[in-house]
Parts: sequence; structure tokens; C-alpha cells
Amino acid sequence: MVQSQATLDRSFAALSDPTRRAILLRLGGAGASVGSLSEHFAMTLTGLQKHVRVLEEAGLVTTEKVGRVRHCRLGPRRLEDVTKWLTSYRNQLEQRLDHLEDFLERTKGTP
Repeated sequence: MVQSQATLDRSFAALSDPTRRAILLRLGGAGASVGSLSEHFAMTLTGLQKHVRVLEEAGLVTTEKVGRVRHCRLGPRRLEDVTKWLTSYRNQLEQRLDHLEDFLERTKGTP
């Protein structure tokens, strides 16, 4: 459970930043070098490398250095843990709304 929670925390931390989410979307089409990504996102190479490192630590991106160029591609993790947590949370909210709806129906017209 602790390992799973740590993985979930890293996933949410990685996904919490809009630049990192955009990097994942960009890499979804094809891999890219860190240099080409930094040009696309109009940020320094160092700044982009920090974002890539967070994604890599979460297992969402893998990198490989070939010569002087570091290439990025989507990593092996598929976000099943995030999907499972979101589904569980959504089910809880839906149950609460169902209970509220039942309550409102039962008390409808009651002074």
C-alpha cells in the first residue's frame, strides 16, 4: 500500500504541472529530443530537463542519451493507479449525490 501510494503521489505531482502534461501530449505522437521540446515550449534546455526529470521519476517518460542528444519518449507506466483512484473517488461522489437525491425526494413538500 505504501509503495502504491508513493507511486500515485509521484503521478499526481508529475501531472499537476501544465507544461508536463503538454510534454506528455507532445510525446504521445512521437518521441523527441529534449532540445526540440525546449524549442516547442519556449523554455531553456535546463528548465525543460527539470520537467522531463519529474516525468521520468514518475515512470511516465523514458530518456536515452545518444551522443550529445537526449531523446525522450513515453514511459512504461500507463497511469492505471491514477485511473483506479479517480474511478473510486468518482464512485464515492456519485453515491453521495444519490443519497442526497433520495433525501430530497423523501423530504419533498415537508414543512
